[in-house]
Amino acid sequence: MLVTLKQILGKAHRGHYAVGAFNVNNLEMIQAVMLAAEAEKSPAIMSTSEGAIHYAGMEELGALAHLAAKRSKLPITFHLDHGKNVELIKTAIKSGLYGSVMFDGSSLPYEENVATTKELVILAHKTNVSVEAELGAIAGIEDFVTVADRDAHLTDPKQAVDFVKRTGCDALAIAVGTKHGAYKFAGDSTLDYARIKKIASVVKIPLVLHGASGVPENVKKVCIQYGCDIEDAKGVSDASIRKSVSLGINKVNIDTDLRIAFDAGVRKFLHDNPKVIDPREILKPAVELIAKVVAQKMRLLGSSGKS
Repeated sequence: MLVTLKQILGKAHRGHYAVGAFNVNNLEMIQAVMLAAEAEKSPAIMSTSEGAIHYAGMEELGALAHLAAKRSKLPITFHLDHGKNVELIKTAIKSGLYGSVMFDGSSLPYEENVATTKELVILAHKTNVSVEAELGAIAGIEDFVTVADRDAHLTDPKQAVDFVKRTGCDALAIAVGTKHGAYKFAGDSTLDYARIKKIASVVKIPLVLHGASGVPENVKKVCIQYGCDIEDAKGVSDASIRKSVSLGINKVNIDTDLRIAFDAGVRKFLHDNPKVIDPREILKPAVELIAKVVAQKMRLLGSSGKS
């Protein structure tokens, strides 16, 4: 069943666990997320980035996600991820497809971020659409989001209090040391746990961790074995995610891990079955592998059994 982000994260906030927001770009990714959610009896957030909308279409992805969610008794949110284009966000709000939208004004001057977020919150709340905002910039590259390391700045707790009070946003994405993309860290992942704890103690709405894919070694190994050149890819460790959730994170965004799983599944199948040309058969292992990755994330975040 379709629910808003405020509903799904409100329960997570009270229950001290997190819900995964999984970026979907096509039918197969939506199928995989739903397979995992059903197996784990977990709520789930299906997110579409601006890049996904450019690739597959807002109405097309929305129709697929709505159909999948309506066939399930599990709480599912359809979410616009990392919206920077204000007009696109307004279109998403008015479309009736999204239970929530994210406005990423983190690269804007503070007062402009506040004003634009507030404007979008007022518009969204008129139709019961939740709004996630961002304060502080997250390094790395993901679709149309590019923030250089030197420009990335961590979220200030005092400013977060002011931002939430003035904007009325329903969830806040914070910058605490994660990065977008597959190449997050050269060594071990290092997050600012003290900052997460402090923000969670003064901001009384759900907090969001972006750039949180883990680049699981078992999936990475398969991908490399069958031709994927991602030797240096390294993500946020499970231990880091687990600790972040324990300190107050209620939503964790996952994109890169699903891409690697998709790639690994297709590459291995094509290698092992060179005579098969049926796209349904070729894509089936990708769905299965993505579903395994999503299920593992749900267990890690503590959302399994929380439907």
